[in-house]
Amino acid sequence: MSRAILFGLFYCSIFIGTGASLPYMPVWFRAQGLSGAQIGVILAAPMLARVVITPVLAVWADGFTLRRTPMMLLGAAGGVCYGLIGVVSGFWPWLAFWLAASSFLSTAVPLADVLTLRRARAEGFNYGLPRGIGSIAFVVANIGMGALLARTGPGLIIVWICVAGLLSGLSARVLLPPDPVHEGGERPGRRDRWRGVSDLLRNRPFLLAVVSTSLIQATHAFYYAFSALLWKGQGLSATVVGLLWATGVAVEIAFMCFLEPWRKRVGPEALVVIGGVAALVRWTAFAFAPPLWLLFPLQALHALSFAAVFMGSLLLIERHAPARSASAAQTLSSAVSGGLIIGLATLASGPLFDAARERGYLGMSLLALLGLAGAWRLTVAVRTERAA
Repeated sequence: MSRAILFGLFYCSIFIGTGASLPYMPVWFRAQGLSGAQIGVILAAPMLARVVITPVLAVWADGFTLRRTPMMLLGAAGGVCYGLIGVVSGFWPWLAFWLAASSFLSTAVPLADVLTLRRARAEGFNYGLPRGIGSIAFVVANIGMGALLARTGPGLIIVWICVAGLLSGLSARVLLPPDPVHEGGERPGRRDRWRGVSDLLRNRPFLLAVVSTSLIQATHAFYYAFSALLWKGQGLSATVVGLLWATGVAVEIAFMCFLEPWRKRVGPEALVVIGGVAALVRWTAFAFAPPLWLLFPLQALHALSFAAVFMGSLLLIERHAPARSASAAQTLSSAVSGGLIIGLATLASGPLFDAARERGYLGMSLLALLGLAGAWRLTVAVRTERAA
């Protein structure tokens, strides 16, 4: 079996769990009697805490000899914590174990990205292929859990995500190669590893890449939270809403799996700029409740507003961070992009929705402009450096 497929199966072992937990854990919490506000706090907690927890786990992960070892431990710990959610009772225990499980599994993904990017470059396969396979597993989990919940109770959700977490830990051992964390096998001390994080925080090109891509990714917050409600309010059926969401995921998978030659020609800086322009166009159009015939091509822009920016960000972070801090760099970027900034954008989306309905998308257009400005500045700086 090819290396790309093996990596893809590992991503599947993670995303088969998150594909069920992200949309359906609110169903389980609601069935336990929690209010909407309490559920919102539990769901937002890991996103906001990632900016602190994820770098700590990254520094911890860099203390191992093999890259796959911390992923094995994170998967197993995440599975156990998911299972404990079903054992304990009460808001605070649920918050604690959800925060722990989500933090463990979300950290495993950028650690896997570091390993996959390096192997892809060394062996000549397309990094987007294994990530695209993982996205397919996410969709399968969405659909499969939805179908199962129509026949069973919400308790199945806990079983599913617990097993998936444990499976990801086992998959890291079976599917991932025994690549060393540090070339030559040396293991720097904890102080040296924290110094690497400190150096990243003083690395201006790295920070500009992180903030710019994070701002563009955060523009999806309003869409994730309220697009289904808005479309249903405009008279679209649940089936059509599902098709619109599926269109976005389908173009994302196609972009990652099949557009590698184009991505290499364009380069990471241009990918982020193109993605920022696509986000600006997409959310501005959504703010004016476009007709159905226009919604599908606008959803196809997800390939650029999300997938192109995601791929560009991985390459930019790798380029602007030293090799010794690769894990910390990718996990820190993930914490800011998939945690802090989109968490804040999600919190702001509620008041925007209440005050402006569809026009709330214009707030996301503003974020896209800010991210686009940063991405353009980074592009100019790189071109100037190359010309010199």
